[in-house]
Amino acid sequence: MYQQPANPAAVRTKRYALDTKKYIMLAMRHFIKSQLKWILLPVALILVNAVVSLTGLYPNIWIYIVILVGVILYLLFWVIQFTGITQLEQYKPMFEKYIYEIDSRQILMKMNQKEGGVMKWDMIKECYKEKGAYVMVLSRGQFIYLPFTVFNSDHDLKMLERILKQKDLITDVKK
Repeated sequence: MYQQPANPAAVRTKRYALDTKKYIMLAMRHFIKSQLKWILLPVALILVNAVVSLTGLYPNIWIYIVILVGVILYLLFWVIQFTGITQLEQYKPMFEKYIYEIDSRQILMKMNQKEGGVMKWDMIKECYKEKGAYVMVLSRGQFIYLPFTVFNSDHDLKMLERILKQKDLITDVKK
């Protein structure tokens, strides 16, 4: 695919593959965060119904059940979608082991010395630091997840942090 000479200023990681269970959890967390305004709609419906029920004008319980079942089915639908992604052939590369070489120009994902791919920084929509890892969001359902344990040293972590700040992908990095 793509081979490039080694860059001495690049951050290199150990070989790492994203676990499918971790992927599903990340995808659902990102999905819920992006859909929060729509998830608050059932809460508003429940509150309106509670007010109407308390006044005695129209007492009903079925609306609570319908809203609860609807929310559960909606979330279950997306869990199934993200679980299905882990089984599809076209998404297999997301779960293969890569060595990442990250510099200010690009992210080089290497399967071995001769095979790999290049990802430009403009492909990353969002980046955040969670406890023990960096998460780079490419789109709904596509992530680069880099736990701190894949980095060879603290210097590499600080260098990645600096690159992310330069690219305005992450602003306030806290430990």
